[in-house]
This record gives sequence, structure tokens and C-alpha cells, in this order.
Amino acid sequence: MAALVVASPAGAGHDDDPGSGNLHPMGHIEEPASLLTGAGGGNIHTDIAFWGKHAFQGSWLGFNIRDVSAPGNPKHVSFTSCTGNQGDVVVFENVLVRSWNSPAGIGATCDGESVPEGFEGLHVFDISDLDDPVLVGSVELECGSHTATAVPDVANDRLLVYSNSSGPCLGIDIVDVPLGNPAAAAFIRTEPADRDCHDTGVILGDAMMAACAGDDGYAAWTLTGTGSLVDPDFLYSTTIPGVGIGHGASFTWDGEVLVFVHEPGGGVQANCQASSPDADKSAFFFDAATGAQLGTWVLPRPQSDIENCTIHNFNVVPVPNGNYILVSGNYQSGTSVVDFSDPANAVEIAFSDPPPIPPPGGPFCGGLGCEIGGVWSSYWYNNFIYETNITEGLNVFRFSGNETAGALRLDHLNPQTQMFTID
Repeated sequence: MAALVVASPAGAGHDDDPGSGNLHPMGHIEEPASLLTGAGGGNIHTDIAFWGKHAFQGSWLGFNIRDVSAPGNPKHVSFTSCTGNQGDVVVFENVLVRSWNSPAGIGATCDGESVPEGFEGLHVFDISDLDDPVLVGSVELECGSHTATAVPDVANDRLLVYSNSSGPCLGIDIVDVPLGNPAAAAFIRTEPADRDCHDTGVILGDAMMAACAGDDGYAAWTLTGTGSLVDPDFLYSTTIPGVGIGHGASFTWDGEVLVFVHEPGGGVQANCQASSPDADKSAFFFDAATGAQLGTWVLPRPQSDIENCTIHNFNVVPVPNGNYILVSGNYQSGTSVVDFSDPANAVEIAFSDPPPIPPPGGPFCGGLGCEIGGVWSSYWYNNFIYETNITEGLNVFRFSGNETAGALRLDHLNPQTQMFTID
């Protein structure tokens, strides 16, 4: 499959989108793709991780590496084929680990190598040569890998991966990837939970916690004291009214507040209309230590009946001034920046909300149907917001509000992993 890659001028295709004046389109890499029409071979764009000045953008059919040293002019570096869908990625040093979500069919391949029929789990790559990553290992998991969370264990020279299956298996699969020999990656154990784990957030530093979102809420663990990185100690489980498909959990950088989102309609329905229940278009805030709910933010911009929409993949800006700032990608409602410094009174302070994609028909969104499009993920990284757009490619924005003044610069970011705490 040959992907169409077009490096577009800064802001191409987004200067005229509805949005707030403080969220500025910067660079763009155009790679048209569609699950329904087959554009781009159906190679839809998924999650992103960052190492230095490079972004590693997953897709249903592999992953792309982007040079983002100039956010106004990001450049395509390479594409590696790996034909299992979902394509969640994590990176650490010269290692990239990619999720393979569903049992492999006959003829499936990864980096040119045959994948056994029925395989599902993780593939491990050596990315020392960014122009030509090399598949070095794989780990088969009982229920595959829908998403992956990086948990560096630097003291033991290894990367632990918390793999999430999103059903029917409950809990988190823990995989060991030796940094000196990633080909020896191996399954360690399953950490049980009372729910499937769609995605897991981890914060290290002083907090040392993990939380997985799934089913009707989330479960939380401690990674210190009686718990450890390979054997977390269960703390509590929280059920949230109106929630059925828990999707993501993460923390504020002080470890005090847990942020939770869910995915009603599986991300393929129009769940952000004016008539939609508030719970369907909300982010939820909880006391991380106890699970007590502190507040809720509801998307303030109703979407149409041909726009698939939920609050999807997000992270929290690492600011040392006490502000809690959330950046989230929300399918066809675009990208939001939310100030939840007071979790009981969270407010959107910036947004980009492109017009609906013209409906091509199909089974989604009801009525005429809708394209499965919009923003899969939006993440803050080193003073810019990087947006995976399912049908477009990569978009970069700059937020000019003073709420993020003094945000820390990081040498890498796996968005579901916070490597330290900020007091």
C-alpha cells in the first residue's frame, strides 16, 4: 500500500474552521484516509507518542514517524506497515511497541514478516534507524491489545507495557521489554480488575498510581508500598452513572485529580447533539485518592446528527503554577482546551471545531450515516498541540492563552504516562 503524503503549508485546511481566536493552526501533514470509502487503503490515523523532536503516529495498518522539530512545517520521515488494526503505539529510547487489536487473518504481515493466523497482542520494533524501523519481537496475548501504556522501569533497564484488551478479558496484561534486548519481550502476568481495561493511565514520581477505564467506570491501583510496577496494589473501583464504555483515565501532574472519559456509541455515533445526555459528552473529575467525584465538564458546542463524537483521547498540560489544563480530541467536534483548575466549574477556554464531513452513507450515526472521522487524539507536547485526524493525518496547533504559561518542556511523552509529579 502506498500512502499519499502531502506536506501542506502552515494551517492548510484549518484557517477557516470555526474555533476560538486563541488556538492557532500551524503545520499539517495530509494523508487522506477513510474506513468507509477505502481512501488511503483504509489506513486511518490513531494515537501518537513523542520522543525528542519526533512524533510516532499509529494507524490501522502500521505507524508513521514525523519530524516535528518545526511545528509549523512537520515532515514525514517513514511509514512501517503492520496490518493489525488499532495501532496504538508507545516509545522509549530506541524501542517502539505497537498494539495488534484483533486476531490476524490469513496473509497478515508486519514489517514484511508473516503474522501467524489468529495472532493478537504486541509487536516490538527497534527504531534506531528512524528511516527503517525493524520488527524484532512479538508477544501474543489472550485477548489482544487494544491500547498500550508505557511504564519505564529504568532501575531494571526495561520498559514495562500495560496492555489493555477492552474485553472480554478483565484487567491489565503486563509485558516486559528489556531495553538492551527488546527481542526478548515477554508476558509477565495479568493484573486482575473488576472490569475490562480499555486504557490505563500511569503517574510515577511521588504519586505512583495507575487507573484503568472500562465498562461503567474505572479501577485504581498504587504502584508503591505494598504495590509495585509489576504487581500493583488495588485501591478501589468507581462506577459512574450514565457510563457504559469507559475509555480513558489520567491524572493531574500533582497526582491529586483523576480525569475520566468514556465512549458512548463506541465512537461511531452522534453522541454530542443538543439532545444527547450530558453524560455522553462529558469529562469527569475525581479525587484520585478516594474516587469521590469533584466535577464534570460538558462539551458546550452541540454537534450535528452526522458527526460521530465523544470526548476521546486527552492529556493534561504540565504547568507548575497550579492550573489544571486539559487538551482533548473529540472526533468531529475537534480539539478542546479546558481549564478545570476548579473541577466543579470547568470551562472550555479554546477550541477548533471543523465543519461536518459530508456523509457518505453507511451504518454509522443513523439517518444518512456519517464518515468515521474527526480527531482521534489531541495532546499537548512542548507548547504545541498535536492532533491526529482520522481522515486527514497530522495537524499542529498553538494555544496562545496565558493559562499554560510556564508549561514544562519534556524530552519525550507517552501521553498515558506521566513520568514525574509537579508539586
